[in-house]
Amino acid sequence: MADEPPRTVKDLLAEAKDTSEVMVDLAYAALFFNDEDLAEEVDRLEEVMDGYLQHLRRISMLAARSPEDAEAMGGVLHIAGAIEQIGDAAADIARIVTASLGIPEAIRPDLRHADEIAGRVKVREGADCVGRSLRELMLPTETGMWLIAVRRGDEWEYDPGPDTVVNEGDVLLYQGPEDGVNLIRAKAGAPPLPEPPEADAAPLNELDRAVDILVEMKNSAEVAVGLAYSSLLFAEPALAAEVTTLEGRSDQLQDELESWVLRAAPEARNSDELRGLIRLAYASERIFDAARSMTSLVEAGEELHPVVADAIHASEEVSVESVVEEGSPAVGRSLKELSFETETGMLVLAVQRGRRWIYRPRARFQLESGDRVISIGPEDGIAEIEALVRAPTTAPAAR
Repeated sequence: MADEPPRTVKDLLAEAKDTSEVMVDLAYAALFFNDEDLAEEVDRLEEVMDGYLQHLRRISMLAARSPEDAEAMGGVLHIAGAIEQIGDAAADIARIVTASLGIPEAIRPDLRHADEIAGRVKVREGADCVGRSLRELMLPTETGMWLIAVRRGDEWEYDPGPDTVVNEGDVLLYQGPEDGVNLIRAKAGAPPLPEPPEADAAPLNELDRAVDILVEMKNSAEVAVGLAYSSLLFAEPALAAEVTTLEGRSDQLQDELESWVLRAAPEARNSDELRGLIRLAYASERIFDAARSMTSLVEAGEELHPVVADAIHASEEVSVESVVEEGSPAVGRSLKELSFETETGMLVLAVQRGRRWIYRPRARFQLESGDRVISIGPEDGIAEIEALVRAPTTAPAAR
């Protein structure tokens, strides 16, 4: 969060956006680890976000001195409402923990390893990161991992900033790609996690299907929000259309999960855990709806106030548009071969190839010359992406 209270519409919108995204990360972490402290922090952040949005609405109304001003600010307030809906959905997810609803314990580990892994590591004595700030460590670009929170003794620091210094004994709560887990553990002086034992593939059962649905909803909701902000930033109707597609798919997934819960209810030992699953699906659906609400402005062809793009640029997670050039290191290589997320700290939201969009491409997806790549992540990762997608330049021959 900002060190000083934000005072402009741009700053308030950026802070509200960042706060809502931290709330979502913490809410899922609280659910994965069944941690009431993390869940209660989401409630506190909801109050912070509400304060930003109330202030934003007041100064937006004061700034509107003509019908034209009011119309321009209407789009800003519409986006503020969608951000509020995302934060409220995160609070609903956290209340699954505080209300002791929970989710079936058997599916918790599988959810934690959904696309982006959430985990914890304790900083050992003599570790590489001890005494260094997050600005120096550059964890997103060095490991691909974001720090959601740092615990020091009994105190938590949520959404740690670049000036946060890591100390011996700190517990780091992180999120990011599986390839980055052992990288961040090495930074913390912890041994690598052992390779999981190979097991014969078991037939898909009812519980496995519930996990698949929840994982897809979680991953797709995060992608939908990222695509929504990118569509606002680039005024891109094609990205807005992808959000609409994802929102439609989420409705189908929610219906399927509710049907699963009804079938499982007669044999369930703890009906509260099944209620927790329905609450989780409903909250995820609200995130989709909020993303869809934002993109409706783009689909309607409305010209957004410049403050919207400024706020997205000013937020901690930036959207980046890049084109893969012929002869660049990225051509013909998969995202896994490039170690894209761990090298850049950026998450690929979508790739446009010709008229076709591929959203949230998998690790085996190969980039081709001319691909338009939309990514989100820390600003430090922009230079790393440029190094991957741009063709090397040659110095002019000496005469």
